[in-house]
Amino acid sequence: MASPAAGLVVIVGSGLIGRSWAMLFASGGFKVKLYDIEQQQITNALENIRKEIKLLEQLGTLKGTLSAEQQLSLITGCWNIQEAVEGAMHIQECVPENLEVKKEIFAQLDGIVGDDVVLSSSTSCLLPSRLFSGLAHVKQCIVAHPDGIMSPSDLDLVMSDGLGLRYAFMGPLETMHLNAEGMLSYCNRYGEGMKRVLKTFGPIPEFSGSTVEKVHQAMCAKVPDDPEHLAARRQWRDTCLMRLARLKSQMPSQ
Repeated sequence: MASPAAGLVVIVGSGLIGRSWAMLFASGGFKVKLYDIEQQQITNALENIRKEIKLLEQLGTLKGTLSAEQQLSLITGCWNIQEAVEGAMHIQECVPENLEVKKEIFAQLDGIVGDDVVLSSSTSCLLPSRLFSGLAHVKQCIVAHPDGIMSPSDLDLVMSDGLGLRYAFMGPLETMHLNAEGMLSYCNRYGEGMKRVLKTFGPIPEFSGSTVEKVHQAMCAKVPDDPEHLAARRQWRDTCLMRLARLKSQMPSQ
């Protein structure tokens, strides 16, 4: 468990993403302060986190080496931003995906933090140059998402241990629907950002040359491309699919 001397993590925003960050940092043993502008928001968020962590423990899927109660003891709430950031080593912004709202938060933080605090945004598609421009502490600012650099193995891991788990029993549209307060809410939050990302797509890439060779080497490091290894991996895949199908047949219908 990280000692208190390791520093304090502050989460700005107590919505779904903020609560998820709080749980993640607590699972690593860090003290966490969850900040929001309304006391009731904080109260609701802490109750939600308690239920979520307890459920994860019951299911045997709780992250980290600490018990549910130990992790919960690390998470507190605060509705005064100046008090919240005192002693912080890392501040994770999790407010709605709106450029002006996020810029306002970072401007506020910029005026009250020191030179040794990481200022991190959870933005999905806003450019760091637009978020952090003009800040005195701009060199301390990051976006806590992969920024265009990812190995082939990492990309597979994102799907197999991330979204791929839920895609086994719900599609991408329902995933979007549940990741906000419904599909309209999701599109209101992220629609403009998704359009900006789509506009950056270049011409269709050539599936040959150095890029394919790089991916091939990464895949062969995991599964060599000789017939024996490929056959064994296919058998493993098919066994997993059969077990998943059996599990899905046992799930309650919705």
